[in-house]
Amino acid sequence: MPQNQWQKSSYSSSGDNCVEVRRADELIELRESDEGHLILRTNPAALAALLDGLKAGEFDHHA
Repeated sequence: MPQNQWQKSSYSSSGDNCVEVRRADELIELRESDEGHLILRTNPAALAALLDGLKAGEFDHHA
C-alpha cells in the first residue's frame, strides 16, 4: 500500500460513502470518505486481528 495515498475498496461506489485506508509511517489509518477529518489510527497487527475476527463471524451477534 503506498504511503499517504487513501485507497477504497473496488466494491465501493463512486460516491462518498465508503471506508478508505492508507499507510502512515508504521501505522494504518482508516476513515469514512464522507467524514474525512475523522481518522482512526492503528497498527497492522491490530487491523489484521480485527479483519480475521470479522471474517470468522466473531462480531455477528452485534448486528
